[in-house]
Amino acid sequence: MDNLYNFVSHKCSELITRNYSTSFSLGILMFHKNIRKPIFSIYGFVRLADEIVDTYRGENKQQLLEEFRKETFLAIERKVSLNPVLHAFQEVVNEYGILHEHIHAFLDSMEMDLQTIVYDHNLYNKYIYGSAEVVGLMCLKVFVSHQPELYHDLEAPARSLGSAFQKVNFLRDMKSDYSDRGRVYFPNVDFNNFSTDDKARIEAEIKAEFIHAREGIKRLPACCRLGVYSAFKYYLRLFEKIKIKPVSTLMSERIRVPNAEKLFVLTKSMVRLHLGIL
Repeated sequence: MDNLYNFVSHKCSELITRNYSTSFSLGILMFHKNIRKPIFSIYGFVRLADEIVDTYRGENKQQLLEEFRKETFLAIERKVSLNPVLHAFQEVVNEYGILHEHIHAFLDSMEMDLQTIVYDHNLYNKYIYGSAEVVGLMCLKVFVSHQPELYHDLEAPARSLGSAFQKVNFLRDMKSDYSDRGRVYFPNVDFNNFSTDDKARIEAEIKAEFIHAREGIKRLPACCRLGVYSAFKYYLRLFEKIKIKPVSTLMSERIRVPNAEKLFVLTKSMVRLHLGIL
């Protein structure tokens, strides 16, 4: 394909990102311009899979997801796709060496969302690994750009960050996940009997992961450090808001960070990073 098609394909993923996630789009703008395109393209791919399992109302979701998996790896093998989002994604996979096992793990977790599952600890960890941790590892491949030793050093903190983000999302979206999709991801938790002790235990897990992730952020390349740190501070602020809310509030509403507060968090992150205070 020519350069125009490549350009348009990546722009499609950028358009998807900007329309589906203002917070994530804002974070990407904090990256160096050279890595924005591949990160947009990773998000575009992730978003398409999420659309199949979360918003598509047809009865053939399983078939669509299976076809999407096949098309993804065919695009990677051929280095071309007439699906512009997959075309953009295969370019990133092939350029930065994103591991195929991570793509499979992500799609496996998406497939889990098509099933009615009572999560135990093993399934919970498997889902979080595939739905969040490996997405962070895909981005890390871009951030470190062919520096395998640095990737190895930052792999564990990146996984902790993805896990913490996902668990915060689970708490934030607990009502809609249960009411709209019949899902409760936390192991051995009954939505109708979710207790203060359950909430405190999950919050302790998240806190430990944020602490571990912060150490990794300090060692990220300059090209991405501000964007990742801004996302970290945004989720930390969301987590703080969730922590002070009673269980009854989580069961009845979605906790949010207002746009004005997001801009404040971003500005404060820029100042702290400039001063070397992480």
